[in-house]
Amino acid sequence: MRSLVKMTMKLLGLALLLCANAQGQGVKLDLGQLDRLSPKAAESIEINLDSALLQVAAKFFSPKKPEEAAIKELIAGLKGVYVKVLEFDQAGAYSATDLEPLRAQLRAPGWSRIVGVRSQRDGENVEVYTWLEDGKITALAIIAAEPKELTVVNIIGLIELDKLSQLSEYLNLPRLELERADKPRKK
Repeated sequence: MRSLVKMTMKLLGLALLLCANAQGQGVKLDLGQLDRLSPKAAESIEINLDSALLQVAAKFFSPKKPEEAAIKELIAGLKGVYVKVLEFDQAGAYSATDLEPLRAQLRAPGWSRIVGVRSQRDGENVEVYTWLEDGKITALAIIAAEPKELTVVNIIGLIELDKLSQLSEYLNLPRLELERADKPRKK
């Protein structure tokens, strides 16, 4: 009986580990699929900050300065920040089909598209996706496609939208003007 309990506990632990790994793979996007566009880009930026690097970065923010303390608190809940920016000299260097493998990842169960902005006039498109667990945002993906620039952001970990805009300034992320419903709007 005791060995059956031990075996059951081991199998349960293995199942939880596999589920956690599968879920982690679901929220971390494969941005390497965009590497084939890099030779066409005049400039490219790539940021890959895993949990360990984020914790090192958090040490540089002072808890005594309110803005830096908020950033430090936000970073503490993150597991990864991944950014890819490609700037092109000419419009049309990439197409919507180049983004299809990325969008296919975001159609997977767990991801929800919360913002979609398309401008036929300017050719600009912005999409924002979230991954929710227990009613909290635990991953965020942003695709900002312009005729001459493509930006993809993938943030993993507990994300508080009101603190995310502060982090965006330090990591050169697209600024999100999202406000919580329970906060009054600034005038």
